[in-house]
Amino acid sequence: MKIAVTGADGLLGRHASVRLHAANCAARFKSNADPFDLVRLDRAAFNDPAHLRAAVSGADAVLHFAGVNRAPDEEVEQGNPAIAGALADACREAGSAPHIVYANSTHASGDTPYGRGKHRAGEVLSRASSRFTDLILPHVFGEGARPDYNNVTATFIDRVIRGEIPNVNPDGRVDLLHAGAAAQSAVDAALAGTIGRLLPQPRPTAVPSLLEKLRCFHTSYSANVYPDLSDPFDLALFNSYRAALYPAGFPRALKINADPRGTLFEAVKGGGGGQTFLSWTEPGVTRGNHFHLSKVERFLVLEGEAVIRIRRALGDAVWEYRVSGDAPAAVDMPTMHTHSIENVGAGRLLTLFWTQDLFDPAAPDTYADPVLEA
Repeated sequence: MKIAVTGADGLLGRHASVRLHAANCAARFKSNADPFDLVRLDRAAFNDPAHLRAAVSGADAVLHFAGVNRAPDEEVEQGNPAIAGALADACREAGSAPHIVYANSTHASGDTPYGRGKHRAGEVLSRASSRFTDLILPHVFGEGARPDYNNVTATFIDRVIRGEIPNVNPDGRVDLLHAGAAAQSAVDAALAGTIGRLLPQPRPTAVPSLLEKLRCFHTSYSANVYPDLSDPFDLALFNSYRAALYPAGFPRALKINADPRGTLFEAVKGGGGGQTFLSWTEPGVTRGNHFHLSKVERFLVLEGEAVIRIRRALGDAVWEYRVSGDAPAAVDMPTMHTHSIENVGAGRLLTLFWTQDLFDPAAPDTYADPVLEA
């Protein structure tokens, strides 16, 4: 199934792309064919009609996340319909009639430049295909969201990490939806052929409560204590906070207590449960090479020397962390980033792995994907 994702480098486009990529990775792990031919389109694609036509040619679905969110009023109002028009033209010229899932906004019913532009863009796309899903989204947050860019959650996370006090409307409320849930709604609509209006259910939240929860996350995590992650919404919000700590926030050194008997340190605390694994790894051997969509995973070398590598799924840059059992320091894997650990020492490597939930073979949330190209 060929699926084109517009705005693929944006928040929703990236989450959708990684979820489709995860399905391909799961199929490859079982030696099956990729279920999706994923075509990712950035903003530049809309300035290249030939490229855009080729991208939508033969497409079964287009997940349309591209748009203008932050610009002068006229550009915001005119930009979204213009982008929608370019997509509609490309489909017509390519002789393609894909199912179009449009990431609309609750603001589309408002009389603002942004609202009017989003509404008109939806009208353009609804005329472009008989298979059209109007996905009405509230305030979307998630890993990779940009602070100070029309995203209060990302802005709060940034300020909390910096130790700054943001301006807060004491009476403000916001309907929150994780970008992964929004992206999955778009994917599911395309797969099921769902047409018409689709309104995923958000989590209504008082703005002061949102800030306080993020502050609590930061206070606990800074003390090496995970908050309770049993609520999927809290897990998604915590993963969004953790993502903003990368790459400079790791490794996280642990407090070593030493006396004549030896040393003692706390490997992991909190999280509402979880599962701990220990492994020995022979010299020169690499473990991991997978990513998760929601699972929290900690790597902690207890003995030996290792390099932990992390790469954003569908990205190129690789972060490397040299860790040693001589100075235990935790590295917690960010979601939607493939990761590995290589024994670079002369002896065996002893590593502790911890996740916040029990491994479920039926839903492992683990997708094989090599960090380094072969």
